[in-house]
Parts: sequence; structure tokens; C-alpha cells
Amino acid sequence: MSDTVDDVDLPYDEDEASQQEKIQALEDRLEILEAQNEEMRDKLLDANAENNKYQQKLERLTHENKKLKQSPLFVATVQEVSDEGVIIKQHGNNQEALTEVTEEMREDLAPDDRVAVNNSLSIVKSLSSETDVRARVMEVTESPDVSYEDIGGLEEQLQEVRETVEMPLEKPDMFEDVGIDPPSGVLLYGPPGTGKTMLAKAVANQTDATFIKMAGSELVHKFIGEGAKLVRDLFDVAREHEPAVIFIDEIDAIAATRTESKTSGDAEVQRTMMQLLAEMDGFEERGEIRIIAATNRFDMLDRAILRPGRFDRLIEVPKPGEEGRELIFQIHTRNMNVDDDVDFAELAVETEEASGADIKAVCTEAGMFAIRDDRTEIRKEDFQSAWEKVQADSDTTEDVSKTFA
Repeated sequence: MSDTVDDVDLPYDEDEASQQEKIQALEDRLEILEAQNEEMRDKLLDANAENNKYQQKLERLTHENKKLKQSPLFVATVQEVSDEGVIIKQHGNNQEALTEVTEEMREDLAPDDRVAVNNSLSIVKSLSSETDVRARVMEVTESPDVSYEDIGGLEEQLQEVRETVEMPLEKPDMFEDVGIDPPSGVLLYGPPGTGKTMLAKAVANQTDATFIKMAGSELVHKFIGEGAKLVRDLFDVAREHEPAVIFIDEIDAIAATRTESKTSGDAEVQRTMMQLLAEMDGFEERGEIRIIAATNRFDMLDRAILRPGRFDRLIEVPKPGEEGRELIFQIHTRNMNVDDDVDFAELAVETEEASGADIKAVCTEAGMFAIRDDRTEIRKEDFQSAWEKVQADSDTTEDVSKTFA
């Protein structure tokens, strides 16, 4: 802090000083007072800001304390709305009660609505529909960075998928004019790494429909009825956002052939599958919902899920041929600095039996070989060494799998 006025000694004798000296001394005192006033004003502003911060915190804590002191509410379901009142059933103990409501609330209530009730079973407010939040988070909000141009060697399969999913959404009149219902589901099957999931990503990128993705294992749950409920909620979310596309990856996790197993785990998986069968082609209309599923184990799937009406098209996605491998090499190297001596047609011949995923791994490994040699250009021998490495890794994986089988 600046010196106070009392700290400033007068440079003159009160009796002997001239008028000019007295004026100068008073001006010095005035400057000190102004500086001190400015400093105190800054401190006051800081104190007010700090006080406002603590005041907001106090209000928030007071509000939270008030909420904690409130009596808990119970969840119930409306059974019937009548002139005498509303019949509700409380969750958990299945206790039914008749309660009065206001005329305004009566108009908004309908059977099967979820409501919150207090200790006296009076309805406090309506609740949103009981859709599992896990089903809602499966909705894809950002389109995958995969387009049809990123898929090579699968022209026929791509055309069939587009006819099943894209065309009914963009040109529904064509199906009406011909007098047929559009295909409602497509199953992609084939070896790992052949591009089944990439096809689904490309559809999600190109179509304007709501895209919902999930893995079959996500539908397998410990408790009875949980998996079936999640399937039901998944289709409810799709109906809310029609038109919609549901992609089920690794569907063999819940749609394997039914057996006589008596274990509770197998029984729960079968209950989940039966709910999926009913949603795909049951008593109720599915609506503008298309289904894409993918599996590596086509031989494991139950016959019921493969029949027309559930999956109208069964599309095999094999390993690419020679021309397909050449195209996949070109796709994965279009942003790479490749030497002019690299012949993709020759590489396609050398990489026989390679899947699309294998070729992508070869391109990545070739780039790593160039980096190890402190080069920015990828040569032909880098791709050849990379293919040898990918083959060796694949053989190791097979040996380990046989050891633990």
C-alpha cells in the first residue's frame, strides 16, 4: 500500500514557509490520497467478486440440501384412467392404488405411462418412456469416415446392399409401382477382414436415415429378461427416428442354433434371440427400419433368423480376387508416398489369399519399414517384406489358437 498522509513530513516550518511551499505540500498529500483511494477501490472490487462467488456456492449448496431433505418419489405405471381417478401400479411390490389427479394431468395421462408418486401414492409428475439408455447411446450421431469409394473388390455385394438399404429410402415409389415390398434385411457373411463392417459404415455415411450400431455380445446379459428388453428398446428407438438402419455386428453371439442346453445362460441368450425374431418379423409391422447384420460364422446361425422376411438377402463377402486386391492396394496407398517402381498388379498376384484387412496391414507395415530406414518413400521391397511379416503373424495366431483350442 502507498504511504499514508501521516507518513509525509511537511517540508516547511508552519510559521516560516511561503505560500508556494504550502501549496506544493498539499498537492503531494492529495496525490497520496488519490493513490490510496484507487488501491482501496481495487480491493473492494476483488472482495465483491469473491463475495459473489461464495454467494453462488451458498445458493447451490442450499438448493442441493433442500433436494436431499425431500421425500423420495416412487415409480409407478398407470393402469387405467377413469372418472373416479387414476389406477396406478407401483413398481417393485406391484401394489395397485386409486389416486386423484387434476383435470389437466388427467388429459395428459394414458395407460402404460410411467409416473412418479409420493409416499401417499399421489401422482407428482409424469416420466419419460422407459427406453433403456443403452439403446439410445447406440445411435450414430456422426457419420463414419468411410465412403463407397473406400471399398474395393466388392462391387456386386455393394450393389445388393444399396438395393436393400438405400434404394427403399430414396425411391420407395419404384417398389410401389412394381407392386413388391422392399427387402427389409441383409446378412453379410464371410471370413474375417473381408469388409463386412466397412460396407455397413459406408451405408451409414451415405444414407440420411438414423443409423444404430451394436454388437451381438451387447445383447447378452446376466439377468433374465434384460437382453430381450434391450432388443425391444433398440427397435423402439429406431421407430422413434424412422427411417432407420440397425446394424448388428457379430450376430452369431445371440442367434446361434438353439440347443437342448438347460443352463440359465443359454436359456437367456435364446430368449434374447426370440425377442429379436419377433421384432424383425413378428405380429407388429416393423415400419421403415432396415437391418444389416454381419457374421464370420454363418454355419452357427439358427435357421429361423435366416428365413425371408427377416433377412431377405444373404450376401457372401469373400476374400478379394486378384483385381480386387489391386484396387484395395490403390485405395490404401493413395495418400502414401510410393516409389514409381511399385507395381500393384504384381503385388496383387504375390498376396494371394490376402483379405482386405491383410492388405491394409501390409500397407501400414511397408510404411513402417521405410520409417525404420529413415526414408519418406516406400519401395517395392518394403511391401514384399511387409507381406512376409503379415503372413508370419497370421501363422503365429493360428498356432496359438490351436494350442488353446
